[in-house]
Amino acid sequence: MFGIIRPCRHRLSAGLHADWMAHLCGLCLALRDEHGHLARMVTNYDGLIISALVEAQSPRAEGRRDAGPCPLRAMKGTSVARGGGAQLAAAVSLVLASAKITDHVEDRDGAFARRTVAVAAKRMATRWADQGSRTGTRIGFDTAVLTEAVDRQGEIERAVRLGDSAVLATEPAELATSAAFAHTAVLACRPENAAPLAEAGRLFGRAAHLLDAVEDLAEDEAAGAWNPLTVTGTGLTEARRLCDDAVLGVELALREVRFDQPKLVHVLLVHELRQAVRRAFGHGLISRSHGHGHGPQQPPPGWIGPGPRPQQHPHQPYPPQQYPQGGYQVPPPGPVPPQGAPGGGGPPQEPPKKKRKHGGPPTDGQGGCCWTPKFRVPARPRGFFFGCAVATYMCCSCQFCCRDPFPGPWSGKPHEAWCNNCDGCDCCDCCDCSC
Repeated sequence: MFGIIRPCRHRLSAGLHADWMAHLCGLCLALRDEHGHLARMVTNYDGLIISALVEAQSPRAEGRRDAGPCPLRAMKGTSVARGGGAQLAAAVSLVLASAKITDHVEDRDGAFARRTVAVAAKRMATRWADQGSRTGTRIGFDTAVLTEAVDRQGEIERAVRLGDSAVLATEPAELATSAAFAHTAVLACRPENAAPLAEAGRLFGRAAHLLDAVEDLAEDEAAGAWNPLTVTGTGLTEARRLCDDAVLGVELALREVRFDQPKLVHVLLVHELRQAVRRAFGHGLISRSHGHGHGPQQPPPGWIGPGPRPQQHPHQPYPPQQYPQGGYQVPPPGPVPPQGAPGGGGPPQEPPKKKRKHGGPPTDGQGGCCWTPKFRVPARPRGFFFGCAVATYMCCSCQFCCRDPFPGPWSGKPHEAWCNNCDGCDCCDCCDCSC
């Protein structure tokens, strides 16, 4: 569960990246210390925002502790977040992960259709829900508001009809995130911040739900699964408008909050939330234009457009095709038309000096032979456990950010790098943000 907020060091200054990692590691260690190593699986990028909100309203000295070496930090020690913020983030992550697994079991999605997997997953979900509830009780947060919101999702989905607003389906997510954000003011002893934080959380939940729907749109349509945009007939332009309104609402609400350390929260909930919108709608355009029988769509307002065309790899006999947001697709096998011939164009391509052992075009956009694992054409999926090992290695070697495109750890299919659109601007180091 990586979430929609995915900052990388290309968009964060060294200090802000260290703070972000402190909250990510703090959430992971809070889950380990209180609920065992298996609970660390629910560590997610969106959950750490709760920990960051608590620290932003509190003196920094009260919220950090030293942590020992970790393989994911190249065996280096660091200072990590602790206390009520990390515990609240852990409780919310556990309860919501439990609800997500339960939903997959009830829908019999993929491997969850197998009885043995479903039984084991249901038992794990029940345990995580109980653990999250106990942690929430210790810090004065009733996780029932989360479970009740999730339970209402099915009822709302059955009530939504064609022509309704897509925001009707986002109400449970809005209630859950609103409650979690508001409780950070209680933990930080800033009751005056509860109301604006509740509003910021409500709109963040709306944006997160809509962005998830946009990213899953093509897959849901192919599988016949429920999607709020399809059911309500909401187009990408209208969905983009709703997301932009939610992002603006989050920014305005944060201006009413009194922070001691505002920079990281501003980066995550303003700059990175805007980046999440641009990323999701770039993918949405690709899916709708090249998916299941849909024609090309007009770019929504504010779309940043495609990046520069990548250079031809010296050992790549077929030129890559450039799609919006740097998407990459391997062309079908066949001879390359010479320059000037029908269908040709661009600089003449030199034939490879050495024949590839396995045949077929190499598909690495950047990095060449230095990246592992390699692409395969057609994509070759991996099993769950082997995929987990590959995902861990790719995370440690920064391939999700720096390799564009990178192969999916489980599917083997090419995906756009998470920081494909970063501009290298550490704007929050030079702006005096009032929020």
